[in-house]
Amino acid sequence: MRVLITGWPSFLHAEVNAGDVAAMRRVEGALTIAGIPCDTAWSPTLAPGSLTLDDAAPEKYTDLVFVSGPAHGRQLDDLHRRYDQCRRTAVGVTVIDERSTAVQGFHSVLARDRPQVPASRDLAAGAPTSPAPVAAIVVSHGRREYGPLRRHDSVHRYLLNWIGRTDFAPMPIDPRLDRVNARACSTVDQFAALLARADVVVTSRLSGLVFALAQGVPALAVDPVAGGGKVSAQGMAWQWPAVLSSEEVISGGDGQAGALLDRWWQWCLGPEAREQARTHAAQAAASGQRQLSDLVDHLRTPR
Repeated sequence: MRVLITGWPSFLHAEVNAGDVAAMRRVEGALTIAGIPCDTAWSPTLAPGSLTLDDAAPEKYTDLVFVSGPAHGRQLDDLHRRYDQCRRTAVGVTVIDERSTAVQGFHSVLARDRPQVPASRDLAAGAPTSPAPVAAIVVSHGRREYGPLRRHDSVHRYLLNWIGRTDFAPMPIDPRLDRVNARACSTVDQFAALLARADVVVTSRLSGLVFALAQGVPALAVDPVAGGGKVSAQGMAWQWPAVLSSEEVISGGDGQAGALLDRWWQWCLGPEAREQARTHAAQAAASGQRQLSDLVDHLRTPR
């Protein structure tokens, strides 16, 4: 006996849902504990190097288990045909049409919900997960005023590629306020609240760096302006070390730039960075006070 665990995340051309992945992992864990030999097939775009459906020869398996998501569609029909010699079971799925070939192709369907049957709690709820740091991503859309010094596109290409290879939960945030778009913050307070809930802020914007430190959150900043612009200036003003230049990111190549970002990323997650950020947060209320005093004195001076 050997079981092949499949689901929508097994298909090359399908939406990959976190709940489906979690449910498949839970089924894998349950079968392993029960002593039932099993393999799990993943899409090569989701898990490069893992077992794929193309690799999973039907003759190797006695059973196929399809986990989570809707039991509906052409891809399930194809799965039934490829593994027609296996006993096929669906578990934790949604049944939309009892008469569909996708549903009828299973020997057994242990549904989470189906018409006229009480629903069961989703398998994903009990799946074990490992805590991942949450990173607020605040990047610039490019400032025209910097002219030929703009390196925004190149910096963001390296930065976002690095983010894609790093194990953290990204929380993209646009500092531009919008009272119409429900996906954007509409007030400064909302923007600050989001950053305060992050473990670290990855940013190429002045506001990302400043608001992070004002909330006591470490920031990994990259200045997208050649020679240094306002992000670098703020890094010096706050004496915050995790500010990289565009030259360090672009000129170093993927490997060197990635290693540099990795080093500062680990520092931002450590106790030294958190303590420095908290110190800056305690000083935040006094930030810019000299400018305000100079402004008041200037306005009080007779013309």
